[in-house]
Amino acid sequence: MINTLFISDLDGTLLNDYAELSPYAAGSLNAMMAGGLHFTVATARTPVSFEGILSGVKLHLPVGLLNGVLVYDPVRKQSVRVHTIPPGTVTAIVESLRFKSSTGLMYELRDDGRLMTYYESLEHKPVRDFVADRMGRYGTSFRKYAFSNVSPDRILYVTLIDTYDRIKPLHDEMAAHPGLSLSLYKDIYSPDLWYLELHSQNASKRGAVAYLREVYGYKRVVGFGDNLNDLPLFEACDFRVAVQNAHPDVIAAADFVCGPNTEDGVIQWLEENAVTRL
Repeated sequence: MINTLFISDLDGTLLNDYAELSPYAAGSLNAMMAGGLHFTVATARTPVSFEGILSGVKLHLPVGLLNGVLVYDPVRKQSVRVHTIPPGTVTAIVESLRFKSSTGLMYELRDDGRLMTYYESLEHKPVRDFVADRMGRYGTSFRKYAFSNVSPDRILYVTLIDTYDRIKPLHDEMAAHPGLSLSLYKDIYSPDLWYLELHSQNASKRGAVAYLREVYGYKRVVGFGDNLNDLPLFEACDFRVAVQNAHPDVIAAADFVCGPNTEDGVIQWLEENAVTRL
């Protein structure tokens, strides 16, 4: 088991439908890791919301955040690998958003290592709701700032939230920008909204797994996921487990389907298989 890494997505996979980790799941994870399980997570979450959600879990391995843009050490509370978007591409993104009268959230890594999140306006309800949720639940800091005034040199990530018919044209236009990787997937907490996330083409959950495999010498990686942005994670794994509530494409790419996120499917699978079969 020492040579096997188990890595899970958070929302819709390890977490329940309230974006929470159950007390049972937290206790079980801690017990299994104390017994030798090598476990970590790969998520689109930021360091602040990740730490808020998993505050009761004693992770000792680096985690993949912002879909692999950051590899973050939760013990030292600092990033050990960072991928920024090329400055010229950031400028092109800002111009495209201005032309389309669209906006969202922009993430900048400050010189002191802190992550700053900018918004231009809260008139768009999905952005307003996102900001309110993160501030209320995790104490995330946001700053109102015109994207055109943000220095393009240290931008990590851009998040857009909208209905599919409004966000798909943006996806198609952004796909033409160089040095950029795009993730388009449905918001599991809303029936009508989709996320479009933009980051460096060098960053992905797949890359985060490859980094951990290389640094720690894991011979086998087992991954857990539910949504389309978990497909790159699956590509880097030797064995793939989809939760029962996963997107059909994720289930099709999986080697096994465990119970749903609402029933701690990942935890139950680990308890039954991590030691005895792997």
